[in-house]
Amino acid sequence: MNEPRDPVSPQVKAATLAEALPYIRRFHGRTIVVKYGGNAMTDPRLKSSFAHDVVMLRLVGLNPVVVHGGGPQIEKLLERVGKKGVFVQGMRVTDTETMDLVEMVLAGQVNKEIVELINHAGGKAVGLTGQDGGLIRAHKLTIASREKPGEEIDIGHVGQIQSIDPSVIQTLTANGFIPVIAPLGSGEQGETYNINADVVAGKIAEVLKAEKLVLLTNTPGVLDKDGRLITGLSAREIDELFGDGTISGGMLPKIASALDAARGGVKSVHIIDGRVEHCLLLEILTDQGVGTMIRSH
Repeated sequence: MNEPRDPVSPQVKAATLAEALPYIRRFHGRTIVVKYGGNAMTDPRLKSSFAHDVVMLRLVGLNPVVVHGGGPQIEKLLERVGKKGVFVQGMRVTDTETMDLVEMVLAGQVNKEIVELINHAGGKAVGLTGQDGGLIRAHKLTIASREKPGEEIDIGHVGQIQSIDPSVIQTLTANGFIPVIAPLGSGEQGETYNINADVVAGKIAEVLKAEKLVLLTNTPGVLDKDGRLITGLSAREIDELFGDGTISGGMLPKIASALDAARGGVKSVHIIDGRVEHCLLLEILTDQGVGTMIRSH
């Protein structure tokens, strides 16, 4: 049962709108790439809040582009068929059977659900995968073993981005649509690759010269060893956190792609708490950020 909310006074509502105005003016016509994943994708209240945020951003003149994962949904399907998800350095090991299931979940189930949510909230969303319009060309990703230097780990049908052709995204945003992208790419022989969604979001933000890249997570942002939120991070500080093991697991590809995007010209990169209702609007249109901001220097 939802708890009754405190009524917000008209004065507070008006003050909030007034606070948003300079941000709306500053970001009008700019591209915001959002990586959507975690609890925000599974909690009905948060799903609705996310869809409304994306539509609101579009209506006030920004160009949101959504890239989504599907970890929890993939895990559920793997469990149903008796397979266990295996990860190496934050990347899902994807054999041929798993690849078929991943493609089914990402392109079929999750992508369509997000499109429907945004359209229901009043937007015009269009679902894509990296295979549509030659958007993402990829080749096989190999990972260097940490235990055995010089050896590589084969993680199956996992792709590394070779190139991105953003023309299909630009055509859609120019015509008022909100692209919703599943992180699948095409190989040279027409094979399909599963690509980490954080990596895809980072590269797309770079290629589109986005104003912001916003990554939704299940944590308040990047935490230090004592579990406290780090509100701002530079490249040097990130290297130190990698080195001492503070950043590990699923946070590794997230932070690495955030840093690459910042170095590649994306004005600001934010890792924010997707468990907070309307976290996107809070981060983009108010003075009160809700996560960690990453800078390239």
